[in-house]
Amino acid sequence: MKLLLVTQAVDRDDPVLGFFHRWIEEFATRAEEIHVVCLREGHHQLPKNVSVHSLGKESISREIMIYHNFFQRVRYAVRFWKLTWKLRNEYDAVFVHMNQEYVLLGGIMWRIFGKRIVLWRNHAKGSIATRVASMLAHTVCYTSPAAYVAHYENAVQMPIGIDTVAFKPGEVQRQKGSILFLGRLDPVKRVEVFFAALEMLDKKNAVFHADVYGSPSEGNDDYAHTVRNQASLLALKGKILMHDAVAHYDTPSIYAAHAIYVNLTPSGSFDKTIGEAMASGCIVVTANDAVKGVIPSELFVGYENAGSVERALIAALALGEGERSSISERLRNYIITEHSLARLTEQVMALFAV
Repeated sequence: MKLLLVTQAVDRDDPVLGFFHRWIEEFATRAEEIHVVCLREGHHQLPKNVSVHSLGKESISREIMIYHNFFQRVRYAVRFWKLTWKLRNEYDAVFVHMNQEYVLLGGIMWRIFGKRIVLWRNHAKGSIATRVASMLAHTVCYTSPAAYVAHYENAVQMPIGIDTVAFKPGEVQRQKGSILFLGRLDPVKRVEVFFAALEMLDKKNAVFHADVYGSPSEGNDDYAHTVRNQASLLALKGKILMHDAVAHYDTPSIYAAHAIYVNLTPSGSFDKTIGEAMASGCIVVTANDAVKGVIPSELFVGYENAGSVERALIAALALGEGERSSISERLRNYIITEHSLARLTEQVMALFAV
């Protein structure tokens, strides 16, 4: 099987999208040849049967993108058509990761040439464009039952694809009372709710230390500035330490060093950081319905309710070592069994053979 993979970025150093590098590596073990078309190409070390083709975003400055956004989109679309046409005899099937626009651009051509199309779309919201792209695709993949496409007839629920070899408990003992929040400093992550919960904990003289890893995405600098100011008092007390976003390959050791991981992203997608934390042996506090019933009920929270987050953190901090180890082992086994990267790629490849 020869594949065309279409994604936003091929860059091991990207804090958000760096995980897809491992996905490509895993697909490469199951495919004869892979061509990857990406919007932006960065640092990568991929097998010999993988070729990367960039649409050129890495060469465009932020200022040009702001003032000439429409023309750049047209430029990318033209490059995309040229590439996928030029390579049309070099791939048998297409896997489009996250961006439905590429199915809208190439779907008719792929259908005409008999290329099987699989679209990965896991967002909570959608549009008419989502419906059209899903009709052009043979299969639409999602991970959360709350995803917009979950009710489509050609939709299939998939594992989230966690590299359980990289994400695992570390040999160094976790610091007691250590709390991790890792993700973009964007409103959807509800960082302000997390900080409000920590302020409540501090008023009760709870013993904890929180590390926050993340930077804002484009357009969210003001929000990031606000939440950093919100954390300033606890930072002065040594209760919070803010870090910039780190490369994805640096995150396994960060998860493994912390006892508790907090994720307050609303339901609608199965945030992969939740799975990474579970695989790494963290006790997870979350608001995501995708793991409701998997994590203990006392650790499930309302994403806008600081009081419920505080109560869950109190419960997590109070766990004895035996109980903590039991929960940790159960959560890791769940990810290995249901959501490993190997399981994901196996199931996606099976879709191409239908």
